[in-house]
Amino acid sequence: MTKSQTSSPTPHKYLQEDDVSEDCKKLLSTLPKQKGWVGSYVYNYQGFWALPRLIQGVIACQRQFQAEDNDIILVTAPKSGTTWLKALLFSLVNRKKYPIFKKNHPLLVKNPHDLVPLLEQDLYVDGQVPDFSLFTSPRLMATHVPFASLPKSVQNSRTKLVYLCRNPRDTFISMWQFTNNLRLDSHRDTNSIEEMFDHFCKGVGLYGPFWSHVLGYWKESIENPDKVLFLMYEEIKKQPKIQLKRMAEFLDCPFSIEEEDCRVVDEILRMCSFGNLRNVEVNVNGKMSAGMANKNFFRRGEVGDWKNYFTVEMNDKLNYIVEQKFHGCGLKFVYI
Repeated sequence: MTKSQTSSPTPHKYLQEDDVSEDCKKLLSTLPKQKGWVGSYVYNYQGFWALPRLIQGVIACQRQFQAEDNDIILVTAPKSGTTWLKALLFSLVNRKKYPIFKKNHPLLVKNPHDLVPLLEQDLYVDGQVPDFSLFTSPRLMATHVPFASLPKSVQNSRTKLVYLCRNPRDTFISMWQFTNNLRLDSHRDTNSIEEMFDHFCKGVGLYGPFWSHVLGYWKESIENPDKVLFLMYEEIKKQPKIQLKRMAEFLDCPFSIEEEDCRVVDEILRMCSFGNLRNVEVNVNGKMSAGMANKNFFRRGEVGDWKNYFTVEMNDKLNYIVEQKFHGCGLKFVYI
């Protein structure tokens, strides 16, 4: 456990807990709460766990957001490859407007999170009213919200959802490392791996339980394959060209023969690669509007990093839970 430093600077906006409306405070007082991953507490709203400001953002989004049929919404549980998928989808959908071979491509000067905003965390947080006139068509957005808590307009429209799933072991390690980095940035104590693993196994993860989040979108992808594309992080790592083409087909913007011949697919994958994005200046020294350093979003991006942290007991415990929760659904995780 790292000791707190004596100074107490203003925490990142992401971590500020009292900056919510009186109505939201009243709601929070009625909700179950647990020790937080980044802030003091997370609260259970509609069956998932989140920070106070984000719950307020979710509620505003549910009430106000009007989906359009050609919207594209990227969905992940936190730390499942969100940054990478945002880069891939932005490049894919906007490849006519921003040709991949040009030197001034937005991904070379902006973090992927600035280009594909989160509905509840960027667009509707803190009582903001988004100006969607600034968006080009198709509108490209993201969310961490479970399927059942999406705005009804998203569920009832032809909006396409691209869901990225990562194996639970690597997801947990990435979430633990990421949230501890945020805590350190605000001069707070870090959380031990043992304590947060116990939290994760009880379902108290950010926007968790992990299994509920994954299963909600997995089942929807089977029932409505034209609406939800379910991707596996490990499969994109293993067969990136095949999976990128899958995305393009699903989003009705397949690659032409000319684009294939010009190696557009390869260039998108190269520019959006973890190594390339991590070394772009804005991701080395830049910061998010909420105060987080962009470099925090580029730790390792590997499959199998869990092996450096898991004990045999941790592995056995999570295996048992995963087998129970995903039994009979047909979804198999890749761990390496």
